[in-house]
Amino acid sequence: MVGINESVKRREDPRLISGQGKYVDDIRLPGMLHLSLVRSPHAHARIKRVDVSRASKMDGVVAIFTGADLQEQLGSLPAGWVLPDLKQPKHPPLAVDKVRYVGDAVAAVVASAPYLAADAARAVKVTYESLPAIVDAEKATKRGAPILHEGNADAGGAPNNVAFDWEVNGGDYAAAAKKADVVVRERIVNQRLIPNAMEPRGVVADYEPASGQLTMWTSTQIPHLLRLLFALVTGHPEHKLRVIAPDVGGGFGSKLYIYAEEVITGIVAKQLGRPVKWIEGRQENYLATTHGRDHITDVEICGNKDGTITGISCEVNANLGAYLSTFAPLIPTILFGIMLVGVYKLENVKCKVRGAFTNTTPVDAYRGAGRPEATYLVERMVDRFADAVGRDPVAVRRKNMIPAFKRGKAVATGVKYDSGDYKKALDKALEMLDYPKFKVEQRAARKEGKLLGIGFSTYIEICGMAPSAVASSLGAGAGLWESSLVRIHPTGKATVYTGTSPHGQGHYTSMSQIVSSQLGIPMEDVEVVHGDTAAQQFGTGTFGSRSVVVGGSALYMSLQKVVAKARKLAAHQMGVPEKQVQFANGRFVVEDVPDKSMSFPDIALQCYLAKDLPKGMEPGLEAVSFFDPENFTWPFGCHVAVVEIDEETGDTKLVRYVGVDDVGKVINPMIVDGMVHGGVAQGVGQALVEQAVYSNDGQLLSGSMMDYAVPTAEMFPNFETARTETPSPTNPLGVKGAGETGTIAASPAVINAVVDALSHLGVTHIDMPATSEKVWRLIQGAKEERRKARQGSRNGRKR
Repeated sequence: MVGINESVKRREDPRLISGQGKYVDDIRLPGMLHLSLVRSPHAHARIKRVDVSRASKMDGVVAIFTGADLQEQLGSLPAGWVLPDLKQPKHPPLAVDKVRYVGDAVAAVVASAPYLAADAARAVKVTYESLPAIVDAEKATKRGAPILHEGNADAGGAPNNVAFDWEVNGGDYAAAAKKADVVVRERIVNQRLIPNAMEPRGVVADYEPASGQLTMWTSTQIPHLLRLLFALVTGHPEHKLRVIAPDVGGGFGSKLYIYAEEVITGIVAKQLGRPVKWIEGRQENYLATTHGRDHITDVEICGNKDGTITGISCEVNANLGAYLSTFAPLIPTILFGIMLVGVYKLENVKCKVRGAFTNTTPVDAYRGAGRPEATYLVERMVDRFADAVGRDPVAVRRKNMIPAFKRGKAVATGVKYDSGDYKKALDKALEMLDYPKFKVEQRAARKEGKLLGIGFSTYIEICGMAPSAVASSLGAGAGLWESSLVRIHPTGKATVYTGTSPHGQGHYTSMSQIVSSQLGIPMEDVEVVHGDTAAQQFGTGTFGSRSVVVGGSALYMSLQKVVAKARKLAAHQMGVPEKQVQFANGRFVVEDVPDKSMSFPDIALQCYLAKDLPKGMEPGLEAVSFFDPENFTWPFGCHVAVVEIDEETGDTKLVRYVGVDDVGKVINPMIVDGMVHGGVAQGVGQALVEQAVYSNDGQLLSGSMMDYAVPTAEMFPNFETARTETPSPTNPLGVKGAGETGTIAASPAVINAVVDALSHLGVTHIDMPATSEKVWRLIQGAKEERRKARQGSRNGRKR
């Protein structure tokens, strides 16, 4: 038996690291065809003609489809989260009259081999009428900018390229700013990122004409939602559609949607009556898979000279790309705006967000999804405020933190935090760091000409995405509950069916631990089935750090039902009242009579033999549960980065990283540590090296790993991690979610450290990524300003 809060090795790893995993591209079906897409080289253009005459005659080509050929069958890709007055232009999986970003699919070529399909796709001749492009979210909504989706909103257009204007307000920021001693303003850029999952996307579709059954294997985080969305988009009966997510090589949010390629592959398989496979290449992935972040924000924070912060206000321009991806409206609004209180006693918050269409790849969730953007904004501005009032950033944080609470705390943005003890996490991080000692070392280093800096990030995040009633009121197009089925076999072994769909999180292990801890059976006796809509009929998926919070809680509820039935049978067969039977360590024991007991496998067998069941009890031992909590969960913590900057080159070295997280109860500490490490790496990557860059005419200049920098192991010291524990009251396990904490916390910690290292030069801000060149130029500029100031002072004395 393995309990909760035990570090055990991941059960899924031996199969994966020995090459026995099965991903979409490993699937081979008899008679399978291969699909390649013709993609637009233009960011904005009208399609005048698609000539397939030469391509259709090439070796191995079976069929070529254009948008016009499949317009009715393909439908339009939907937005799954709706805001008031949201503009929802049609999003055809294959462009019909117009392309709106480089990579927009124009035609699908199907051939007997992948290289033949790719060759024929290059032979398709498309005549375009090039149009002016716009890539900047601010400029896109100005008068005279090229319009992506013509017509008024009622006709499916987006006037002035505006998808939505959204705001959230709490208190009275204007009054707070008027009364404040200090108001600090900054323009903050949260740059565009490319998710870079290890496995690009892929789809295999197999259609059986006789039964009308369509089976799709796809690299997705949401097989059940994908089944629903595919049925809604194409009209294919949901009960005749099976979606399977085999092993999935990472996602980070980028596999959370219904994509054009999934719809195209499924419909083409139906048209041809043969299996069809589409596999994405890495450069294609950079163009066709959603990007993340891309906010430009004007922000101000106000407060008093004693270090009290009284309000924060921001105006955000969010780049949505050319079309609304499935959850695009949610990310820069709900998941961003409601997080602007942070862990602080902020009573006055004002936030306006404008979502803009541009001629770029669509933007949606990327690890953290809105919460890293909010945390970066808040934590940078707390440091800016501390600098403005001449106080230590740690002291300002401590002064403004919400006091500890256990069962709910309403904040100015209209949400209620579940539980928290924010000072405890800060204190633990300071203890691990030995902050006073570091400050002494920093002063000594500066005397020697070394640029040493420290940065803090005291974060909070909304996760455990689930409360259907709350989510629906905020715009969700589907319920976000989760389901589980626990089936106990006659030998006492268990098969668990869950609606969550892992892609690296270790669900097989975590779910097995929950079962083992509740039933007292070995983990090896637990089978976990996921990612198959035929095996588990209902589910929502894996995103927003929700799987153990919601899926694990649904599993826990099913296990309690199983134990309750088994206890009743045990009491019946031992001839005692049920209330006298206790269950622990896999045995049902009569209270005060320890020799009188039955094991869980014994009872499981009796459930199926059914020779002596209580009156009214059905044979078998299984249970189904749906869990839909009343509130989200709110993990929090304090991360600290220490950097050293080479003054001559601007190179920034991360020399120490301390992370203290509170994710409530922990199922497997080792898995949580791994999640934090990976998340920190991605957050540091954004802070120092990552950025997707477009030319003014919409060409992706960072279109491969030759041009887009991803973080590497050599960038990182050994991480120093620890946890505090504040259980969540919103679910029976007391868990909060851990998959995104590192990403949310890391970027502001690192940038705050970079600014701190340069603060004695007069530097107050640097935008991400803080590349060597950018830092070097900032140093040179600061030195030049100081030189001019000294020269001016000398000239003044001479006069």
